[in-house]
Amino acid sequence: MHASLSLRRRLAVGLGATAALTLGLTACTSNEEPPATTAPAASAPAPAAGGNDEPGDKIVIGFSGPAADHGWLGAINKAAIAEAEKYSDVELKVSEGTNDANLQISHVETFINDKVDAIVLLPTDGAALTDVAIKAMEAGIPVVNVDREFSSTFAARVTVLGDNYGMGVSAGTYICERLGGQSDAVVAEIAGIDSLPLTQDRSRGFEDALKGCGLSVSNRVAADFTIQGGESATAQLLSAAPKIDAIWNHDDDQGVGVLAAIETAGRDEFFMVGGAGSKNVMDLIKSGDSVVEATVIYPSTQAADGIKLARLVAQGRSMGDLVETSVPRKIQLYAPVVTKDNVDEFIGSAFES
Repeated sequence: MHASLSLRRRLAVGLGATAALTLGLTACTSNEEPPATTAPAASAPAPAAGGNDEPGDKIVIGFSGPAADHGWLGAINKAAIAEAEKYSDVELKVSEGTNDANLQISHVETFINDKVDAIVLLPTDGAALTDVAIKAMEAGIPVVNVDREFSSTFAARVTVLGDNYGMGVSAGTYICERLGGQSDAVVAEIAGIDSLPLTQDRSRGFEDALKGCGLSVSNRVAADFTIQGGESATAQLLSAAPKIDAIWNHDDDQGVGVLAAIETAGRDEFFMVGGAGSKNVMDLIKSGDSVVEATVIYPSTQAADGIKLARLVAQGRSMGDLVETSVPRKIQLYAPVVTKDNVDEFIGSAFES
């Protein structure tokens, strides 16, 4: 069976607290003006005139991210640029993507020297970019930190994160739902780069969710978020495990190699859950002609959300759907499970591997 009402309820309860805010960034409908026949109370505040998407003061936002050598990172960059283009009051300065932390530091220093109004930064390495981000903040330039956190809270005005732990919880909950009651089920895991905190968080969430239904990871390998790494790690896994009931692969980009290894081995006795939410995986889910049955979203909208938030902060606006008058300090996005039942809701914004 596919994701049931029970699964949706469990995910909503289990992840609601860590998902933080999925609120829209425009004014809510309760701010609409009353009918002309009704006079507003003298003490009532003026309604929002068109909401936060109405043009404001002209601002310049600097954007820097890693090299787009991965489908998800390419989607991150494209979405950020597309979001900025929606606003006539935003000029976006984009630095060339790089995986060299020192070069990215110099890009941020250029933004500081240019006196941009805000910086959106997806760092190659959060710790390495912390000092220059603090320098920008001390210069009065608000920094929006995306995806990879800085090592100091003083380095960013706003941090936008995916939910790595929540991804693991979502994947484990789905597998528990599918294998219900099979205490002897063999569950395998194909992780990303084990030294990264994000991989560790995903694995921890997965393990915690499986414990809830009496399952555990029987076989585990780590790849490197590349197609080649996914293929070699999966070949190793399949060789070591003659029987598997379910696999969670952390990353849909490396999943291209994972699926190649599965095809080469001629194995199809299991179902697989992906991670991140690529279009090619969603196409397979929709077709039903694959071992891939679901994937867990790791939003590629994070930098686009960062652009939108940087605009609000630089223009002194608030988030229209909140009572709070300031943009929150940290926003964590939700990690929903995509199945054949709901794939049409997500496929339009999926990235290409």
